[in-house]
Amino acid sequence: MITITEKAATKVKEIASAEALEGQGLRLRVVGGGCAGFSYDLYFEDAVGEMDEEYESNGVKLYVDPLSHQYLEETEIDYVEGVHGSGFKFNNPNVKGTCGCGSSFSA
Repeated sequence: MITITEKAATKVKEIASAEALEGQGLRLRVVGGGCAGFSYDLYFEDAVGEMDEEYESNGVKLYVDPLSHQYLEETEIDYVEGVHGSGFKFNNPNVKGTCGCGSSFSA
């Protein structure tokens, strides 16, 4: 199961409304790259793919491809605001290490 916190869901809905993307799901991907090997990718998508896992959490549809799913299982997505900026934070129990940039991980 992959979930999104209420705060993150509110932010996703706010962005979708501002960009006229209501009704679309949030695509979650793990892509190769970054200083630790992998990084996260988020974007809106209007349809779930044939092979995708689909979740709904706090009113947000989440689409995950099979390759990314193995790295994202049991992940919770939050939205944080702080002195150093704001953004989505992945609380991923599958991560074995991260790097200094904070947006790359190894599994």
